[in-house]
Amino acid sequence: MTIYAFVSEVSEVHLWGLDTQQRLRRQLNEVGKIIKGEFSEVSWVDHADDLPATGQVLIFNGNFVFENRTIEGVIDSPNRVLQRENETAAAFVDAEKSAKVIDHMRDQSQPLPGDIEIIRPGDLRAFDISLRRSTKPFLEQVFLNNRDELENKLYGNAYRGITDLVTKFVWPRPAKRVVHVCANLGITPNMVTTTGLALVIAASFLFLHGYYAWGLLAGWIMTFLDTVDGKLARVTIRSSKFGHLYDHLIDLIHPPFWYIMWGASLIGFSGVMGLSVDQMNWAIVIAYISGRLVEVFFQLLGSCGVFTWRPLDAWFRLITARRNPCMILLTLSVFAGRPEWGFIAVTFWTVLTTVILNLRLLHGAIVRFRQGPLNSWLSEEDVATGTNARSYAIFGATTVSNVQS
Repeated sequence: MTIYAFVSEVSEVHLWGLDTQQRLRRQLNEVGKIIKGEFSEVSWVDHADDLPATGQVLIFNGNFVFENRTIEGVIDSPNRVLQRENETAAAFVDAEKSAKVIDHMRDQSQPLPGDIEIIRPGDLRAFDISLRRSTKPFLEQVFLNNRDELENKLYGNAYRGITDLVTKFVWPRPAKRVVHVCANLGITPNMVTTTGLALVIAASFLFLHGYYAWGLLAGWIMTFLDTVDGKLARVTIRSSKFGHLYDHLIDLIHPPFWYIMWGASLIGFSGVMGLSVDQMNWAIVIAYISGRLVEVFFQLLGSCGVFTWRPLDAWFRLITARRNPCMILLTLSVFAGRPEWGFIAVTFWTVLTTVILNLRLLHGAIVRFRQGPLNSWLSEEDVATGTNARSYAIFGATTVSNVQS
């Protein structure tokens, strides 16, 4: 089925370097990939007079800015209109009703055609499993004087609610500035990812040869760019299947190699607590892989991940032995002048946190067997005001205050 798309109003304001048409075309392309079972093709129409007499039409008010979930919510059912504070932002209707909907968008005093369902952002699903957060889908009106505010919101909206402590609390503001530079210069997310890959290789070489401080510098810049590339992709709507795979394969594979290179550089260090360096390397690799597998298997238990099931899991994700928390341990050991302490700490922290993750998987499997599919605490209706309100304030999303310059 073909959907015909039309933008009724066009804003003069560019957000993250994109005008209304560019943003909506890229967004609808991404949404089409997500729900491609629902329609096979999107055909853009430049003028209202060229809209078809039959079929279904998706109409946007270009004076609003959307996120993909918002558009998905509109397309979810035919003959529905999305409004914010009684202003119509989008509609998905049968073609014969499109003229009246467009008239209504241009002049709110004009009536909508009959048989139209009116929805608002609060009616749409709040929990976003891909970004581990719970916020109502984004829909804001665009004015000349609120561009900076909207860019802040779009950037915060691109952030995972649940992640490690460095990514969540340290990187948002500086990364936002770099994302701005990249967007203005036309630097693509894949260019940033490739720079990160070069730094992964450089850090590995430097760790292996005992240049810990320089290796840490390269490593920390890489982790910073790993935040930049994802946010750049989301705010400029340039995500691609290749880019997603490219970025995530690098993120997935390189951490154990850094730790192994670090251990191999420790001249005169024979191990600790009866474990040799080789045995510690194996412990790191096995525990790391096991922890990653837990993340995969946990998703089979319901509609949440191991870090989004309960508030405890969100807090635990801040310090789970992934790259950034382990980089903190390595950095502290270099400041202390005892790099072997960093290797020991990474080994035991990786094993310990993986044991905890496996226990969470076992617990989740038991609950799944007894009570049915697992759901995230972030999907609860009263999550913002109930017993988990304090955790929600931290993990519900990355707020605008986190990213304002």
